[in-house]
Parts: sequence; C-alpha cells; structure tokens
Amino acid sequence: MKSVGFYIVDVFAEEKYAGNELAVVRRAGSLSDLEMQKIAREVNFSETTYILKDEENRGGFDVRIFTPKEELPFAGHPTLGTAFIIQQEILRAPVREVVLNLKVGPIPVTFTYRGDAPDILWMKQIKPRFGKTIEAAAVASAISLEDSEIEGKFPIQEISTGVPFIIVPLKTLRSVKRSRINLEKYSSLIRGTEAKSILVFCPETYSSQNDLNVRVFADYYGVPEDPATGSANGCLAGYLAKYRYFGSPQVNVRVEQGYEIGRPSLLLLNAEDKAGEIGIFVGGKVILVARGELV
Repeated sequence: MKSVGFYIVDVFAEEKYAGNELAVVRRAGSLSDLEMQKIAREVNFSETTYILKDEENRGGFDVRIFTPKEELPFAGHPTLGTAFIIQQEILRAPVREVVLNLKVGPIPVTFTYRGDAPDILWMKQIKPRFGKTIEAAAVASAISLEDSEIEGKFPIQEISTGVPFIIVPLKTLRSVKRSRINLEKYSSLIRGTEAKSILVFCPETYSSQNDLNVRVFADYYGVPEDPATGSANGCLAGYLAKYRYFGSPQVNVRVEQGYEIGRPSLLLLNAEDKAGEIGIFVGGKVILVARGELV
C-alpha cells in the first residue's frame, strides 16, 4: 500500500476532543476495497472516509465511507468532516459549497464563516423515507426500559435519509440516561426491521440552551453508542416536522448528544414539511485534531 495522508477531525464539536471523531484519508483512489475496510477496522472510529482524488468529478469529490464492519451509502458526521478537509486542505480557500459524491448520490455541504475560518457546516439530506411503525413493547425491552417510559403521543418508526434508524420518543431525560441495549431483545427486534440502529430522544436536556437530548445505539455496526450522528438526527428532523413535535411543520432546534459517554456534541437541525415534502438540513462545527500518514 502506498503512503497516503490522513486527518483526524472532531465533528459536531464545540471544542477539541468533543463531538464525534472521524478519520479522513486523502488521495485514496489507489487503495483497494479490502485495504479501506482494514484501515477503518484498525482506526475503529464509527466511520472512516476516503477522498479518492483531489480533483472534482461530475461537480463533486468522490468519497467513500466505511464503518469497522462495512461500507455505508451515507453518514452524517463523515459528510461534514470530509467536506471540511476538502475546503481546508485541498481547496484552501473560503467556498460557499462543497459537493460529496457518495453511494447515495451527491450531497451538498454549505459553509458559513467566522472571518476566514469555517464556522457552521450545513448538510442537505435527501428526502426522508418513512417506514413501518413498531410496537412500544418490543422496542422498550430492546433498550431496557418500561413501556410507560415511551411517549405514546408519537409513533415509534423507521425513517431513512440514506441510512435507516428507529426513532423512539421518550418522556424524560432519566429514561434516556437509563437506556441500555439488551442484546437478546435487540437482536430479535432488528431481525424484523430494515433499520438496525436506534435513536432515543426527549425534550429534557443537560444544557438549558438545547432543545432535545439524543442517544444513538448502533451495536449491529460495531458501535455500542455514537457520540454524534448526523444521519440519525436528519431522520429525527424529518420525524419532528412530519408529526409536528413542536406544534409546527418547521423545525429549528439544537440537539445535544454524547453527554452520557463523555463526548458532548451539538447538532443543529433545520427542517420544514411543505405539503408532505420535507426538506432537511443538519449543521455543526468541525475541528481539526491531527494529521499524518498511513504507511
């Protein structure tokens, strides 16, 4: 394997060593699928991304995303983190937009700036697809809770904007904190679902500045808990808009995630339901932590 450069960034992070860690490998077109998978397994972050070339192709940069177990068609924090590296290390100039050509299709990322430095990056997600609803009892047992801890005013539902998630509304922060995967019940649940990951949320928060607290469990992908999940929160944004969770088809909220595992993260969600057509944007900050070479 030829020597290739890599970067470590923290995504959805208000400060260094918070948010969700991501490894970004540059000029990775010479790597085989097996090498990409081995590197992702060795790095062992929830995802590792590969920028195949420093040049644009069909109006965007070709990028692939791998978990330690498999390739994904789309994921949120890898999309934002990789766009940041393209802007900072390849383009080296303020730009309004960077497009990533992913397996799911082209995903545009827009930039806001504080001076010359990127501030908030915004990712537009594809139209959400709403799947089947799930009985509370099956989900409650999978996350080690009582049925009564689930908010019955809203459904438990599979939703996808490229990767499907089971969205579970809970009543209290105490229930979010108590959530734990019961592997036997979880395995039984996901045998009958397209989605293999579970997002739980509630309107109580650790920080008074935030609107929702979220946890995401992805044991199927080798990630017991993710500190910040853009794709899952994009699904959540669509859910909030469709079901008027805040009483409106418009959503503009701050979401905290990762507090329970010591990686506090902040995600910004904008969504709007216009006659069943839901537009979704997920935003956050990205911070460069390290750079080096894989040999």
